Amino acid sequence: MAKATTTAEKKTRAPRKAKTPLTTRENLSALIGTARKILRKDKGLNGDVDRLPLLTWVMFLKFLDDLEIVHEEEAELDGKRYQPIIESPYRWRDWAAREDGITGDELLAFISQEFTVRADGNTGKGLFAYLRSLAGEGEKGSQREVIANVFKGVQNRMVSGYLLRDIINKINGIHFSASEEIHTLSHLYESMLREMRDAAGDAGEFYTPRPVVRFMVQVSDPRLGETVLDPACGTGGFLVEAYDHIAPQVSAPDQRRSLQRDTLYGQEAKPLPYMLAQMNLLLHGLEAPQIAYGNTLDRRINEIGHSERVDVILTNPPFGGEEEVGIKANFPPNMQTAETALLFLQYIMRKLRVAGAPVPGGKPATRGGRAAVVVPNGTLFGDGISAVIKEEMLKEFKLHTIVRLPQGVFAPYTDIPANLLFFERGGPTDTIWYYELPLPEGRKKYSKTTPLQFEEFAQASAWWNNREEGPQAWKVDFAAKREAAVAAATPHWQRAESERNSAIGLGKPIRELEQAIQAAANGQKTELQDRLKALKSEQSAHEQNAKSAQSEGDALYWPIYNLDLKNPHAKAGLVHADPKDLIASMRSHEAEVMRLLGEIEALVAEVQA
Repeated sequence: MAKATTTAEKKTRAPRKAKTPLTTRENLSALIGTARKILRKDKGLNGDVDRLPLLTWVMFLKFLDDLEIVHEEEAELDGKRYQPIIESPYRWRDWAAREDGITGDELLAFISQEFTVRADGNTGKGLFAYLRSLAGEGEKGSQREVIANVFKGVQNRMVSGYLLRDIINKINGIHFSASEEIHTLSHLYESMLREMRDAAGDAGEFYTPRPVVRFMVQVSDPRLGETVLDPACGTGGFLVEAYDHIAPQVSAPDQRRSLQRDTLYGQEAKPLPYMLAQMNLLLHGLEAPQIAYGNTLDRRINEIGHSERVDVILTNPPFGGEEEVGIKANFPPNMQTAETALLFLQYIMRKLRVAGAPVPGGKPATRGGRAAVVVPNGTLFGDGISAVIKEEMLKEFKLHTIVRLPQGVFAPYTDIPANLLFFERGGPTDTIWYYELPLPEGRKKYSKTTPLQFEEFAQASAWWNNREEGPQAWKVDFAAKREAAVAAATPHWQRAESERNSAIGLGKPIRELEQAIQAAANGQKTELQDRLKALKSEQSAHEQNAKSAQSEGDALYWPIYNLDLKNPHAKAGLVHADPKDLIASMRSHEAEVMRLLGEIEALVAEVQA
């Protein structure tokens, strides 16, 4: 059987060429364009949201085989035996590389069925079934596990095996062993990602405009030797940009190994963006992307220890969504919420490195971890649990910069204004700098057809290291605001505490009276009941006074955590308020209303007594 298999392999294996001519940029672009035209002919695919994933997994398999060929040749030169990741007959060269290879229904069956006749003529697992089975054969984080996770959610939606063969033949013309072609293809691939975002509504949830990503990475300045995490990495844009930022710092083989293996980490819960992220990172030069598959929030944050913390977090966590009850339970009781953005914010705070804490395999950290996070406007002005989370952030971290993005940066998916938060562990926060990114002259908002350009961050980048107040920048002395708010609120809180203690103190005599009434003769009960009523009325008055005083104190304290501050240098003019701003304004008056209600209730209690 082994001998027969070897013979079949020789028949189906593509002939090795000594030197493969490079594909020019124009030809490569045309090749991808032709492949996409072929995909449009297939009746099983619905738009680019189906076409791009299919093109991705086909390119992924070609990339892996080209990479394995390079490693085989390197091992041969070193006189070593190479252990392939993908075994025959499932390698690209075994079933895909020949233009006259398997096609039609035979090709579809080989790819999709659990058991089928393989290209070597023997019956065995189908291609996808085999690739998914690699999960049990590799170590955690190994390339085998990565491949298994990539194909866990992949399906072949093409219904024509002949059109699929045409696609395979086109992709076979790309040489992933050539750095020039990989570089060119990486740019083409990013353009396809953008097109998929533009063509599919929900697909845009994991896309952050590249200019925003680049700015966040540049000012955060991740350094070689630091660990970088995106806990909601989507298609991998932040990790790609971080890799490109750190790569020029490499000057030795051990540094390159560190960048490849021990620097960049991500996690993604959805199979499609997970696969796209893997391909995106591979095309940009990261040979073994460390991307975990699954919901980042699916564990208790108090279980995250020093060994798991990282130096830099760069992310745009999903906002506007809601998590299930089981996910909420992973967070402290006073900070449990269904709002995804707020849960991710807590996770990010927990994951940042603590200065002086031990670092796996190295010296204790010399500085606390830092983060750059995209958040919606609601996170800035939100009260309740949102305010509690921000209170912890401003106590334990230095929120040094908030960059306010103009409307439409995330168009066409949402016009919700977004902000960039930059903070690092080692609080409390003293000064918060605000920078309002201006719209280009004559523009009211960004849109799909007129998106934000990276050049528009030039002024903000120049300001970053030489901060001065100006038309776009201002600072807030948060330490002074906090001190003033605490000083103003404390007398009310103290009065509330005193009133609560008075109410609690009446509990014992009330219980004693209740017992006395039960034991008293009928003639004595009326007098005792009147005394009980008076004591309960007094207790109720203390409780109402406590509520009122607490509300008065809270009304003076909690508004400092409304970080949705307007530019004081903005030109005066007619401004139409955003609905969310109106909601925030209404909520800011809520504490005052509660205070007045407390006073009214206390007056009513006095009258009734």
